[in-house]
Amino acid sequence: MAVKREQKLYVCHQCGKESIKWLGHCPDCDGWNTFDETARATESRRKQAIAAVSLQQLRPDIEEDAPRAAVGINEFNRVLGGGIVPGSVVLIGGDPGIGKSTLLLQVAAVFAGENRRAFYISGEESPSQIRLRAKRLGITAGGLFLLSETNINSILGLLEVDPPHLVIVDSIQTVYSEESEGAPGSIGQIRECTLQLTQWAKKSGTPVFISGHVTKDGTIAGPRVLEHMVDVVLYLEGEQFSSYRLLRGVKNRFGSTNEVGMFEMQNSGLIEVANPSQVFLSQRSAEAIGSAVVPTLEGTRPLLVEVQALASQSSFGPPRRIANGIDFNRLLMITAVLTKRAGLALGNQDILVNVIGGIRVNEPAADVAVALAIASSLRNVAIDPGLVAIGELGLSGELRAVPQLDRRLSEAENLGFKRCLLPKSKSINTGTGMELLGATSIREAIRMALPRGGDKAGAT
Repeated sequence: MAVKREQKLYVCHQCGKESIKWLGHCPDCDGWNTFDETARATESRRKQAIAAVSLQQLRPDIEEDAPRAAVGINEFNRVLGGGIVPGSVVLIGGDPGIGKSTLLLQVAAVFAGENRRAFYISGEESPSQIRLRAKRLGITAGGLFLLSETNINSILGLLEVDPPHLVIVDSIQTVYSEESEGAPGSIGQIRECTLQLTQWAKKSGTPVFISGHVTKDGTIAGPRVLEHMVDVVLYLEGEQFSSYRLLRGVKNRFGSTNEVGMFEMQNSGLIEVANPSQVFLSQRSAEAIGSAVVPTLEGTRPLLVEVQALASQSSFGPPRRIANGIDFNRLLMITAVLTKRAGLALGNQDILVNVIGGIRVNEPAADVAVALAIASSLRNVAIDPGLVAIGELGLSGELRAVPQLDRRLSEAENLGFKRCLLPKSKSINTGTGMELLGATSIREAIRMALPRGGDKAGAT
């Protein structure tokens, strides 16, 4: 009797596409040499697997036995959607030195300080090095235990024998499995170790936090399917020379990805910033030329930031455009619209735009504020310090409305701003006491925001 061979299957480790034969090029993600051989489940194995599982009826009226575990860090709870879900796997990525390990150690210390135990497993630092960092951060939690280990079998063996209430693995690129080929940090090792940690978390109901390195383009290193395996993906962001950090949710199976948390890096660790708008505007000069304030939205949180611009006549070569905190192509578009539609002579001007505080503004609602800051610098006239500007700029020079206007204006009013320049609309009803200045075009907006006088040599 002939022995039936085990069927083989090839899976792309970048996107998960399956194929019955090996392919050098993945047609879905355009990756090269990304297909790995794996065993396809036979019919007998399927029958054994089916016998070991059972269905459960969805009963929304039945409450969960273990609710979310809130950590004593409000900004962290905000991003997670209210707290840590039992059995969840959270992946935190960020640039080297951004503060991932510091944040995870603080979370573990706060969590362990509430009559719970947390295991901090590090493959990059020894326990003595972690103790030095904990001493600098002022951490004295008695329920926090350290382990310096990179073998996933040893880690899971310890967790099975002595299960904690929280597990932190720093970082996943240092952990390896003896059953998987490749060096620690390779695609196969990262995928296999994450899968085993995820399976253990679901079975035990213990939340697991994993830190991950990022590539040059800012994405988490390793296979793309890594982000699909975990429940929550967070990114810790910040400019190189800024002390402020943004914790942004990219994926969250248990909450919204529109929330962000703000921290400030100090000697004692990452400190929560309860009112970031007030912090960013605390050093703003009332008579600053080339400065405009825009109420942006970071997730669902309104945030007032100051946009500064400097227009200076170019002395050598073609004029330069420098954008710090906004998209460079967005700056080129705003400059072109100001030149063509508003009549500003910017063809021989170096234009530098900077967002104060190291914050990056990605939404188009800041277009009008950037345009007004450039016009203010060119004409050498300061904008009213009690004015905020909101609006998207179109290529024909028109101003377009932005969403959630009432929340933006409410935050501006709480910080003492009296007037707001925004796209003109008949249906504006914000319920605030601010004076609303509606403009239909950027030319009209500049006329309203900039008082008469000043150096008008830049106007054509």
